[in-house]
Amino acid sequence: MKKVLLTFAAAGLLIGTTSCRETTEESAETTIESAAEDTEDNLEAAGDEIEAAGEEMEQEVEDEVNDADDM
Repeated sequence: MKKVLLTFAAAGLLIGTTSCRETTEESAETTIESAAEDTEDNLEAAGDEIEAAGEEMEQEVEDEVNDADDM
């Protein structure tokens, strides 16, 4: 009888430990995916800002060239 109870207790412990690992693994995977999405969004936003700054700089240079030609 003791062997049966010990076997069930060991099986329960093993299943409980495995379940926790899967939950932790899923949580870590979700966190990694979320971080990757955030990084992608931030890189896109930075790229948009760099492009807008480049366009603004280009316009300012054109304005300066036009002002210099008018002199």
